[in-house]
Amino acid sequence: MVYYKKKYSMQPVIIGSFEEFEKYNGQKLGMSEYFQITQEQINIFAKATHDHQWIHTDPTRAKAEGAFGNTIAHGYLTLSIVPHLWEQIVDVRNLKMMINYGIESLRFANPVLVNSEVRLVATLKNVANLRGTVKAEVEVKLEIKDQKKPAFTGVLIFLYHFQ
Repeated sequence: MVYYKKKYSMQPVIIGSFEEFEKYNGQKLGMSEYFQITQEQINIFAKATHDHQWIHTDPTRAKAEGAFGNTIAHGYLTLSIVPHLWEQIVDVRNLKMMINYGIESLRFANPVLVNSEVRLVATLKNVANLRGTVKAEVEVKLEIKDQKKPAFTGVLIFLYHFQ
């Protein structure tokens, strides 16, 4: 089942139970809208994480000395926007609680240059009912607009406790 969410132009898949999740097992769930990574976001992330490496925070030096011709987003910054992008793909309802359980096979494959646009593509790799807790393994890829190679790939593992 799909519905229109006013905040986004994409139509997230609605999931309200294990049985609804199971219908998508092995299938592509969808993709988010593009999201731009700005220098301001990079600087705020650097401040929050105390990671002020010049390749992220010094545009002048990054252009002059860096391998990419500009500043790049922290890999973990790109990972940290997953919840925002995930909610554009799947709207999980009827929840008591959701837990980010883990990440497997995470690979940062391509740097994200400042002002690049990225989007999340998600496929439900596996879903299992563990005595009432739904374990969803989601293959994700963070695509960079106009780039063949993604920023990262991996498998996110969520635990869902439905009402």
